[in-house]
Amino acid sequence: MQTDYAGHTIPVTDPATGRCIRAQIFVAVLGASNYTFAWASLTQTLPDWIEAQVRALKFFAACSKAIVCDNLKAAVVKPLWFEPAITQTFADMATHYDTTVLVTYAPRKPRDKGKVEGAVLIIERWILARLRNMQFFSVMQRSTSPLRNCWPR
Repeated sequence: MQTDYAGHTIPVTDPATGRCIRAQIFVAVLGASNYTFAWASLTQTLPDWIEAQVRALKFFAACSKAIVCDNLKAAVVKPLWFEPAITQTFADMATHYDTTVLVTYAPRKPRDKGKVEGAVLIIERWILARLRNMQFFSVMQRSTSPLRNCWPR
C-alpha cells in the first residue's frame, strides 16, 4: 500500500466562527490493483496520519505486506537517507497490523511511489475538481471532534 497526501486541499468552514480550515486529503492505493482510498482530515499530524492509515486498511479489508510513505514529519522522527526512524506510534500501528513501513529515500521525489502519485492526480482531477464550488462545514472525525459530519451545502 502506498500512501500520500494530495497537494490540493478542501476549504471547511466552521459554522460557529466562520473560520476557514483547509482539510488535507489522504490517499492510499494498492500497488497491484490500483484500488484507491481517499479521506479528508483537518491536519497532517500524527493522530490524523494513524487514523488515515487504519481507515485505509479497513477500507481495503486486508493488511498489505508493506506501507510505503513519504518522509513526512508525522511518520518519521529522523529522515536519514538509508534508514529513516519512524515514530513509535506508527511503528506500533504497523506491528499491530503485522505490516512493514517503508519510507521513501528521497524527499519530494515521486518515482519511489508512482502508483500513489498517479492516484493523487486522479483524486485531484476527478473528485476535488468537482467539489471546488461546494461549501463544507465539517469533515468526519473522531467522536471527540466538534466537527463530525461532512455535508455540502
